[in-house]
Amino acid sequence: MRVVIDTNVLVSGVFFGGKPRQVLEHIWHGEAEVFASPEIVQEYDEVVQEMIKRGQGHLKRDALGIFLSCVNMIEPTAPVQLCRDPDDDKFLACADTCRAVYIVSGDKDLLELSSFHDIEIVTAAEFLARL
Repeated sequence: MRVVIDTNVLVSGVFFGGKPRQVLEHIWHGEAEVFASPEIVQEYDEVVQEMIKRGQGHLKRDALGIFLSCVNMIEPTAPVQLCRDPDDDKFLACADTCRAVYIVSGDKDLLELSSFHDIEIVTAAEFLARL
């Protein structure tokens, strides 16, 4: 099953745990294939660096490294302009290009859409319930 992980789920998983960490663990165990574009990975890096700089949460470096080693990099084939927050469009474009089943997110602007083409946009808890 192909998934795209929003930055807030990655950050919550590597800094705080809970259901977002469980999502990452399922990816580590090969129960889902994760895809990202260079633009998404850049956002991951920027937000993680900002969290470290602010001293927020406790970074599990092994969790971050394992997750990034699982990422399948792709270049979106067509831009998307749909979200209220244009920064979120990159997740839709990536998911559309890789034919993802889910975008896992905690972002209200993405979750408000609930789906895009045949891609469901779900919370970490919803994703875990569907596995």
